[in-house]
Amino acid sequence: MSVDATPMLRPPAAESDLVGELRTIRMVWERELIRFVRTRTRILTGFIQPILFLLVLGYGMSGLVGETAGFDFKKFVFPGIVAMSVVTTAIFSAISIVWDREFGFLREMLVAPTSRASIAIGKTAGGATVAVLQGTLMLVLAPLVGVHLTVGVVLGVIGIELLMATALTAFGVFVASRIEKMESFQVVMQLVLFPMLFLSGALFPLNGLPGWLNVLTHLNPLTYAVAPLRQVVFSAQDMPAAARARFPSQVELFGHVLPIGADLAIVAAFAVLFVALAIRGLSRTR
Repeated sequence: MSVDATPMLRPPAAESDLVGELRTIRMVWERELIRFVRTRTRILTGFIQPILFLLVLGYGMSGLVGETAGFDFKKFVFPGIVAMSVVTTAIFSAISIVWDREFGFLREMLVAPTSRASIAIGKTAGGATVAVLQGTLMLVLAPLVGVHLTVGVVLGVIGIELLMATALTAFGVFVASRIEKMESFQVVMQLVLFPMLFLSGALFPLNGLPGWLNVLTHLNPLTYAVAPLRQVVFSAQDMPAAARARFPSQVELFGHVLPIGADLAIVAAFAVLFVALAIRGLSRTR
C-alpha cells in the first residue's frame, strides 16, 4: 500500500519575507495612529497653533497689506497655515522614536527579526498619515477667511499634503535616530522648523526678496510644497490678474516659473532622499 508522500507546498522565502516586512510596516503605522488618537491634547494643540497664526497674522497683516480686487492677505496665508499644520505635525511625530529609545521599546523593535527599513517606513507612513489628518482638519476654517473649496481642490490638497508630510516625517525620523534625549530633539526641531516655514513662502510672498534671502528660499524643500498647495487652493478662487500679480503662488527658478508638476517632482525627490536617510539613520542606531 503506497503512501502519498507529496510534499507540502510552501511559499518562497522571498515572498514570505516580503509579507513579514509589510506586516511590520502596518503594525508600526497602526501604532502611530493609536498613539495620535489617544493623545487628545496633541490634536488640540496642533489645531490651536495654526488657528492663532491664521487669525492673528491673517487679520493683523490684512490691515497693513490691504486687499487687491477683493483678495486680501487672509486668503493668501490660508494655504500656508495648512502647510504649517502639516509640517509641524509631521516633524514632531518623530519624537516617538526618542521617547521609545528612552523607555527601551526602540531597542526591542531593533532586535526583532525584521529589517530596520520596515520600521523606518512604518514610522514615516504613520507620521505622514497623522500629519495629513491634522492638516485636512484645517480646511474647515476656509469659510472663516472667505476661501472657497471644491471637492477637487480638497482632494488635490490632500495629495500634496501626503507628499509633503512623507518628506518631512522622514526627515524627522532621520534626525530622531541620531538624538537620545527628547529635550535635544525639541530644540533641534525648533531651530529647523521655523526657518523652513518662514523661508518657504507660507507666511509671506516670495517676490521682491533680497538676493541672499531669495537663494535660501530656493534651497528650502518646503518652498516647493507650499507653492503647489497654494496654486491648487487659488484655482478655485475668483482672482483677477492684479491679485495674482500681488500675491504670487508660483516659484521662479533661474528666471523660469516652475509648473506645478516640477514643484511636486522636487518634493518627491526630497521625500525619497529623506526616506533613504531615515532608513540609514535607524540602521546605524544601537
